[in-house]
Amino acid sequence: MTVSASARRQARHYAMQGLYQWQMASSSLNAIEAEFRTDNDMAKVDVPYFQELLHQVPAKLDAIEAAFEPYLQGRNLQELDPITQALLRLSTYELKYRLDVPYKVVINEGVALAKKFGATDAHKFINGVLDQAATHLRAIEVKAERGQAR
Repeated sequence: MTVSASARRQARHYAMQGLYQWQMASSSLNAIEAEFRTDNDMAKVDVPYFQELLHQVPAKLDAIEAAFEPYLQGRNLQELDPITQALLRLSTYELKYRLDVPYKVVINEGVALAKKFGATDAHKFINGVLDQAATHLRAIEVKAERGQAR
C-alpha cells in the first residue's frame, strides 16, 4: 500500500506536536499517542509513521542531537525554543534513519512546519541546520542531487 504525501505530512504534523508536548509536560509517549488518537481524526494520517516518529525520536535522542548540534551556528541546543528543538529532532531522525524519504522532502517538510508553528524566521534557521546535516548524513544522495543540478 502506498501512503499519500498528505497522510505522511499529517503524521509529521501530529508527531511534532506530540514531541513538543513530551518536551514541555514530560508526559508519557503512550499517553500522548492515546490523546492524539482520541482527539484527532486519524483516518487521513499515516498512523504507523506518526507512531514511529513519536516513539523513536525520544528513543534515539542522543544520536539525533549529536547529528545536528554541530550545525547550530554557534547556538546551544538549550537556547533554542521548544518548537525548533522538536522540529530539528524530528527532521534529523528522518535524515538519519528514514533513508526511504528523500532528503529534500525531509528539509521541505521541516521548513513548512517551522513556518506554521515556529517563530518568525525559525524556518530559515531550520533550513540551514538541516541542509548542513543532510550534507553529512546523506552525503551520497546530496552529492548526486547537486551534481545533476549543474
